[in-house]
Amino acid sequence: ENIENHKMHEEWYTIPVETAEAINKAKREGRPVLAVGTTSVRTLESASDGKGVRAGTSSTSIFMYPGYEFKVVDKMFTNFHTPESTLIMLVSAFAGRENILNAYKTAVENRYRFFSYGDCMFIR
Repeated sequence: ENIENHKMHEEWYTIPVETAEAINKAKREGRPVLAVGTTSVRTLESASDGKGVRAGTSSTSIFMYPGYEFKVVDKMFTNFHTPESTLIMLVSAFAGRENILNAYKTAVENRYRFFSYGDCMFIR
């Protein structure tokens, strides 16, 4: 009933030094950062210290829902996720609830495949 009380699952990640440097350079130069998949989005947002992305191995239990302000990711590819899932919340935080509902309406009308091995969308 209150999304702020939801405890997210923890995911481990590793960001190589070269990757962190490339992302930080892109941000400094005003170029967009494209994440592929929600795990990548959660990883990059969790590894940001406000000044850049930190390299290393860590874990995240970040829960992104409408109102979250993205610090790193500017664009993403992601699957069409199950209704009422935390991943719907993440993409709604990124693109706006109405935009996501419209995309899902189109997906259903056109018989797109949902879930992990289905069709995907590009969100910017």
